[in-house]
Amino acid sequence: MELDPLILSRIQFAFVVCFHAIFPVFTIGLASFIAVLEALSLKTGNPVWQRLSKFWIQVFAVVFGMGVVSGIVMSFQFGTNWSNFSYATANFLGPVLSYEVVTAFFLEAAFLGVLLFGRDKVPQGVHLFAAIMVALGTFISSFWILAANSLMHTPDGLVLRDGLYYVVSWRDSIFNPSFGYRFTHMALASFLTASFVVAGVTAWFIMQKRELEANKKALSISLWLILILAPAQVMVGDFHGLNTLKHQPMKVAAMEGNWETGTGVPLLLFALPDQENQQNLFEIKVPKLASFILTHDWNGEVPGLNEVAPEEQPPVFIVFWAFRVMVAMGMLMVLFGLAGLWLRRGGRYLENRTFLNGLRVMSLSPFIAVLSGWIVTETGRAPWLIYEQMTHAQGLTPSLTGGMALFTLIGYIAVYAMVFSAGVFYLMTVFRGGLETANAEQVDSDVEKAQRPISAANANLEGGL
Repeated sequence: MELDPLILSRIQFAFVVCFHAIFPVFTIGLASFIAVLEALSLKTGNPVWQRLSKFWIQVFAVVFGMGVVSGIVMSFQFGTNWSNFSYATANFLGPVLSYEVVTAFFLEAAFLGVLLFGRDKVPQGVHLFAAIMVALGTFISSFWILAANSLMHTPDGLVLRDGLYYVVSWRDSIFNPSFGYRFTHMALASFLTASFVVAGVTAWFIMQKRELEANKKALSISLWLILILAPAQVMVGDFHGLNTLKHQPMKVAAMEGNWETGTGVPLLLFALPDQENQQNLFEIKVPKLASFILTHDWNGEVPGLNEVAPEEQPPVFIVFWAFRVMVAMGMLMVLFGLAGLWLRRGGRYLENRTFLNGLRVMSLSPFIAVLSGWIVTETGRAPWLIYEQMTHAQGLTPSLTGGMALFTLIGYIAVYAMVFSAGVFYLMTVFRGGLETANAEQVDSDVEKAQRPISAANANLEGGL
């Protein structure tokens, strides 16, 4: 059987992106949460906030490192697997990715050391400033990355001449029609991810009756954030859907499993899309609801997949079900936010073990939602690499063989499995240690102090050499 380099390259890039995406979506939100804890510590003088900050900084350091390591590979893949695409878009992607390094990565690198090792070595206000700068750096990074990705969905501000894209308006290309919705959607997803992880971990600590004062405060903050952010994400998702309908109607048609353009289109709760026969084998539907959601009109027109040739349609089954998984996770988040509000009376949310165990399980829901969302976004664009301008096949490296793509795919899976296993193991160690280990007093002795450079490995980083 002949190996298809196009299919394998798409699988390879999808694997790397999905693996990488779970880390920045957490660190972006967690960095802001840490900055808030540092601000509360400085303002109130309550040591509880600092204890929480020390613990979550340890978590941030592990996850941030895994995100950096896993994300670098994507830049390499542009050249190894998608050289035609990289060549054609170099006038835009080159500067944008450089801006991301100069403005975001350098900022994070400059202040991350202060955040991790500068406590008790710099004034508390300086440590807070470092936390804010790291948080700002994560947002700047996501800004440039999403600007680049959004242009592939809604290209603007570029002209194509002799096989090369030239930027005619940096403002229009960066702030393309889908960028604002996608950036807001991703920012809220990051805050929700951090909120649910903090809620799940602190719920576990509370059930074990560990550091109750601190963890009760952390749980209370995270539940308030969930209550506000989850409905806000649903609203932003609605606006994003309307924008997608305008600029990428076939993606929306695949999301809805709608084959025929029509009015008063029902919402499919369950269906088995059959792309070969251009129909759904089985449907459970709510009359006219899809039209209302997408157009805000019960008889609004919804495009059908039959408007384009089958070879120009995205993989409907994947897009259809990934979208429903994402929506299901979002609805669960809203329900848990409301449940937390209802259980606040008399502090019942601190004693209801069903609710606390539910929060532990729900700590995974944002990651599932984010991965499902990225699958919908990227798979729904197929077969286009740049929407309606360049296909995946046109962007592929001409000399790439199926064997080469398979070999590197297996290599990525093996290496990432080891990185993920080691990272998760260390992260679980941090979680098991809890606030107690993170805030343990560092004891220096004459024996442990480094006497020469080579013995510095035994020196305590917090206590100095």
